[in-house]
Amino acid sequence: MIAKMTKYSFIVLSRELDEFLLKLQNLGMVDITRSKREIDSTSKEMVAMIQRYKTIIGRLKKISREFADITPVPTEIADENLLTAIEAAYAHKDDMNVKLHQLRRDLQDALVWGEFSTEDIARLDSIRFTPHFFSVSEKKFKEQWKEDYPLEILSAIGGRIYFTILHPVGEEFKFDIPEAKFPEAPASAIEAEIKATEKESDEVAGKIAGFGAHIERLSALKEELFAKLDHYFASSASLKEGEDTISVLEGFAPTSETAKISEFLDSSEAFYQSEEARAEDNPPVKLKNNWFSRLFEPVGSLYVLPKYNELDLTPYFAPFYMLFFGLCLGDMGYGLILVLTGLLVIWKVPKMKGYGKLVIFLGIGSLIMPLLSGTFFGMKLSDIIPSMPDNIKGLFFSDMKMFWFAILFGIFQILFAKMLHAIDCLSRRQWDPALTNIGWCMLIVWCTLTYAGSEMNTTLIHPTTGYIIALAGVLLVIFCSKPSNKFYLRPLKGIISLYDITGIFGDILSYIRLFGLGTTGGILALVINSISLQLSGIPYIGWGLTVIMLIVGHLAVMGLSCLGAFVHPVRLTFVEFYKNADFQGGGRPFNPLKINK
Repeated sequence: MIAKMTKYSFIVLSRELDEFLLKLQNLGMVDITRSKREIDSTSKEMVAMIQRYKTIIGRLKKISREFADITPVPTEIADENLLTAIEAAYAHKDDMNVKLHQLRRDLQDALVWGEFSTEDIARLDSIRFTPHFFSVSEKKFKEQWKEDYPLEILSAIGGRIYFTILHPVGEEFKFDIPEAKFPEAPASAIEAEIKATEKESDEVAGKIAGFGAHIERLSALKEELFAKLDHYFASSASLKEGEDTISVLEGFAPTSETAKISEFLDSSEAFYQSEEARAEDNPPVKLKNNWFSRLFEPVGSLYVLPKYNELDLTPYFAPFYMLFFGLCLGDMGYGLILVLTGLLVIWKVPKMKGYGKLVIFLGIGSLIMPLLSGTFFGMKLSDIIPSMPDNIKGLFFSDMKMFWFAILFGIFQILFAKMLHAIDCLSRRQWDPALTNIGWCMLIVWCTLTYAGSEMNTTLIHPTTGYIIALAGVLLVIFCSKPSNKFYLRPLKGIISLYDITGIFGDILSYIRLFGLGTTGGILALVINSISLQLSGIPYIGWGLTVIMLIVGHLAVMGLSCLGAFVHPVRLTFVEFYKNADFQGGGRPFNPLKINK
């Protein structure tokens, strides 16, 4: 459900505005309307600084992988200099990486020329000789060159010959091939520089690794900056009146917190008025659900929030989602692993307790729904327990029964969504949409029972009763789906709405995916079992390979199945269920001024 909101209008002296907003931040209950956000140099600088914090925090979280072999160097530095110091360290490290990359390239270029001395090359110039350096393939090297020129071969590597020719300074020099680039330093000097640079790089890496201890501190500084930005936006959103001497603000807070907020406002110098928020005010949306439905709010948040005056569908899709997940996963063994995983998350990672509970309930759904077919790690319970009585074995669904169960489950959710919308409309005295949904429900029930009876060669509904239900449903759809002030126009417009039956039929067929995904996962698990048993025949190591294959194979199948079991129920929820419940969405989240810590 959606928490009721109270709308507040504040009038504050402009000189006291900042102090008033700071107190509201510490209260942490009021969402100031920020419809007018000043994008100026101040806010741009603050946003840029927040982005810098996010970037550095993200990089520091990876230091365990980047610098696994580096000993961290503890660093103490003031808050105001911390970000700049870390950025400078990373920039230095990046420069070292670039330098090392270039030095290694230079080393490869120098190695082919052999060891030399830069002093010897300089000495040649003093005796009026200029060395010219060349590189050519062995096939193109001409022995005649040795007789025609003072030529010295320096090295022969990789099918190429590297040589030099001395020529007197000032005389014209011509040769058959262009000169090669000669390194500025010998390989030994470059290797020494690489070692020195690597040492410096390791020192910088140790410094960066030491900064990893300040991640929480950086996060706190980032949140503090967020609070300042929020304060700035709230301040800039206020209307200036009376020659900028007073400021007018608008905000919303949960009605359940009225007593605390009134106590605070009564003790302040600000003048305020409060009234019940209306949909026209576009108040923020804060969901308020019970402990079970609250677990599924992250799933609903993948789409959009409901509008303030709209029905929150989270409590209604939550049980369906849990059971749909179980149908798609299709294996009790995997459900058991999910339950144990959720318990482990609650025990080891208290911060993710909510997600741990969600995983537990998804695991419970994966224990309940696969029980219909009796599937456990790709095997049937009837095969695992041969002594199981035949009357109990007969209770397990065959693949065809699971197919029809998925279809019927989908029909039930569609009926539930339409009746939910109808009841909500009735509570708002919106008679036409309510009666239209009731009419569609009557038609769907009649079609379902009639078709099922024909397939079972029996009568599930008395013909007369069925015709009455069908006729009533058609009349309600025709006369109520297209409201018009002129009553005789209603059936002319409404008859077009009967075409929507094709969309409903398509929605029902979408639920076949519940059967398909569950069956696919079961088949893959069965294949893993079959391959594993074949490995057991290998001498000496067979059973060891079997155990490894079972563990790795089932984990892989479970991961793949969990992905499908998460995505496809989300699709059924946001497309089929939300559409048939006439969900509109578009609400903005409740975002109170952040507490300035």
